Amino acid sequence: MEGIEHRIIVVNGINMHVAEKGKGPSILFLHGFPELWYSWRHQINAFASLGYRALAPDLRGYGETEAPGDASRYTYLNVVGDLIGLLDVVAAEEEQVFVVGHDWGALIAWWLCMFRPDRVKALVNMSVVFNPRNPYGKPLETLRAVYGEDYYICRFQEPGVIEAEENVLDTQTLQNWELTAPWTGSQVKVPVKFIAGDLDLTYNAPGTKDYVQKGGFKKYVPFLEEVVVMEGVAHFLHEEKPDEINKHIHDFLKKF
Repeated sequence: MEGIEHRIIVVNGINMHVAEKGKGPSILFLHGFPELWYSWRHQINAFASLGYRALAPDLRGYGETEAPGDASRYTYLNVVGDLIGLLDVVAAEEEQVFVVGHDWGALIAWWLCMFRPDRVKALVNMSVVFNPRNPYGKPLETLRAVYGEDYYICRFQEPGVIEAEENVLDTQTLQNWELTAPWTGSQVKVPVKFIAGDLDLTYNAPGTKDYVQKGGFKKYVPFLEEVVVMEGVAHFLHEEKPDEINKHIHDFLKKF
């Protein structure tokens, strides 16, 4: 796309692809599963024109970023480490950056803010709420109990049913649960705006609306400043309603 530059940068022991455009305060856009930097094309162009520097990497294992063969190298710690390494190169002059995440990228953004709040000025996250670590139940067991074996993450566990390599998700969920034990009960302490679509299956998952609307979300994200639920919008809201999403993001970021 016109004006968007692409680079491959060595970070955290892998080659990472990043698309970038614009000059000004940096915004790090984190894509979902199974997407690429390209899902942020509407935001990259819009925010470059508004005086920001848009940075949209392919996360570890996606697109032109390296995909290590060992499933154990895809934990939150690995992926957040990639992002810190990326910022150390492409935004070395900035102590903090803005972050915008969606789906898997939103989950990574929560943990980026948990691990390194000193690097995040403010966060706009979409679709996936922050769920505190449950010390009593492993994630895959919980998903199976709530959704059954037909849920996509559960189906991915059996090699050959989807693709043999998708078995990496079982390793990820277990390792993430084990590795994040030191952060049990911790809060996300950066300014946050959360956006979801009212038709999004993620937002309509059992218990999620009550968690958001009745104070549970705010308990663990104490600097949650705004929750927006967009009517008639499903999961890929930044592509379904890009102009509205861009305005929501900009209205929040310009406060800082």
